[in-house]
Amino acid sequence: MKTPMDYLHEPRIQPLFHDLLAEKKLELAILRLDEVHPLVSGNKFFKLKYNLQQAKKEGKSMILTFGGAFSNHIHATAAASQIEGFKSIGVIRGEGTDSKNPTLAYAREKGMELHFVDRKTYREKNTFSVIEDLKQKFGDFYLIPEGGTNQLAIQGTSEILNPGASAFTHLATPIGTGGTLLGLAASLLPYQTLLGISVLKGEFIRQEMENLAAQYQVQSKGQVQIETQFHFGGYARWKQELIEFIRWFWKEFQVPLDPIYTGKMGFAIWEKIKNDHFPTDSKILIIHTGGLQGSQGFTHRTGIELPYSFRVK
Repeated sequence: MKTPMDYLHEPRIQPLFHDLLAEKKLELAILRLDEVHPLVSGNKFFKLKYNLQQAKKEGKSMILTFGGAFSNHIHATAAASQIEGFKSIGVIRGEGTDSKNPTLAYAREKGMELHFVDRKTYREKNTFSVIEDLKQKFGDFYLIPEGGTNQLAIQGTSEILNPGASAFTHLATPIGTGGTLLGLAASLLPYQTLLGISVLKGEFIRQEMENLAAQYQVQSKGQVQIETQFHFGGYARWKQELIEFIRWFWKEFQVPLDPIYTGKMGFAIWEKIKNDHFPTDSKILIIHTGGLQGSQGFTHRTGIELPYSFRVK
C-alpha cells in the first residue's frame, strides 16, 4: 500500500511579480505546500508524517482526532489514515452539525467514523474522563490532538523549509493551533524574521505560542513576530474585503487562497508591503499551508463562489 510519503513532491518556490513590488524594491515568492500531496495537503502533510509513523511503531490500528465540521485536519487525517491502512475516528464539535457538508462527506468517503459531541464535551476533550469515555466506546487508539499540533507535528513542520528558503529575509505563515509556526521558528536562520498571522481573534495567541514553545522546547535563531489584527472578526469569519483580495490574488498570480487561513495571511502581507513595513531589498517568502478544501466548505456555508475550489479525489 502506498504511503503519504510516496506521493511527496518537493515544495516549489513560486516567484510573484507585480508593479508594486518593483516600486517598493521587494521580492515576493510563495512556498507551495498545497502541492506536496494530492490528498494530504499543505502543512497537514508535515504534521501527520511522524505521528502516523509513531502509531505504526506502537502497533496501533486506529487513529482518533478532533475537529470542527469544516476542519482541514479532519479532512487530511481521514485521507492519510486510509492510505496508511488505519481505521480513523473523527470527534466532531457540535451535535447539530450538518454531516453532509463537503468536509465531513469526504471524511466518510475516506473511511472515517464521525462521532459528534456537544460543545461542552468538546471543550473538555483533553481531560482524562473524556479520553477514557472515548476509549470505552472505540477501543485502543492513537490520539492526535485538534489541529494535529504536538511534538511529532513540530518535528515534521521543522522540515518545511527547503534550502531555497535560505535566500529570504522574511517568511510568513498563518497561525491556528501553532504547530506550523513553531516548526518554522525552529528552522529559521539568524538573519530571518518569521511573521505569524493569527486567524484567531484576541491577543491570547501570543502567550499561547510562548507556552507551546516552552512546552516543546522550541528555540529560534531568528526573530518571530505575531500579528493579531488580520483575523477579519475571528476564526472562519470573513469580510467582503477578504473575498475580493482572494479573487484579486488569483487573477494576478494564479495562486488559490482559502478564506480561513492563507487568504488572511496573504492579505496581511500585501497590506504590509503597501504600507512600507519591509525594508528595501527584503526578500519575502509566504508559506502556502494548503487547506484549499476549506474553500469548498466556505461556499457550502455562504453560497459565495471563490475562483478555486478543492475537488474531491
